[in-house]
Amino acid sequence: MVHSAPSASHTLAACRAALTGPDELGARQALEALSPLPHERAEAAELALRLGRPQQVLAWGNGPLVRAAAWLRLGEAGSALAELDASQGASARHAALRARAHWQRFLGADPLGRGPEAGAATETALHLARQEGDAGALMVAVTLRGEALVQVGERFAALRALAEGLKVAEIGGQAADAHLLAVLAHAQGGPKGQRTAAKALDRSSPGSPARVLALLALNCPEDAHAQAAAGDLSPLWWAFLPRT
Repeated sequence: MVHSAPSASHTLAACRAALTGPDELGARQALEALSPLPHERAEAAELALRLGRPQQVLAWGNGPLVRAAAWLRLGEAGSALAELDASQGASARHAALRARAHWQRFLGADPLGRGPEAGAATETALHLARQEGDAGALMVAVTLRGEALVQVGERFAALRALAEGLKVAEIGGQAADAHLLAVLAHAQGGPKGQRTAAKALDRSSPGSPARVLALLALNCPEDAHAQAAAGDLSPLWWAFLPRT
């Protein structure tokens, strides 16, 4: 008896179910087997981003936000900005991704990257996120602010900046963002930072900046770099950390 291959929708459902499980290996295997139909590509791209597969995001996704996020995973700030500029989006989400792109350019010593410009972009994203009540965009913006302060050694200021994101999560009855927690762990340092990093690790997605930063805070550099390689993650995501 010949069995037909599972349909794309069945594989997409398997990927969703594995992520909910959570079963990261199962979700990745389902994603690898996926050949999404045109109407499924947007969701498939979102799942690919959650599973640390930015190249697949770019193959499947059409939305400027998910494509910009994928380019940023790869450290391609110029391509991310091109996606955002072409969309002419002016939301807090667009602003937060633009701020990340400007920060990457600055960290990567891009001739177009300027510290003041990156800082201004972050402040714009924060303003819009507060104005729109967009908790997700606010998490991105305060995380960027925290990174900038950690980079210059202003750890206490970084703690204050990141506290805004923690407060928003608490008010909304949500778990704190894993990426924010990972940056917070580096700002805290010591045993407290290790405990925060463990929380960030538990909440992080495979191959994500949050997972890599959490592992670095836990003094597991080999595991961190393995995760970065698996997720095609640019070193710009942890370039803000002081060199030891």
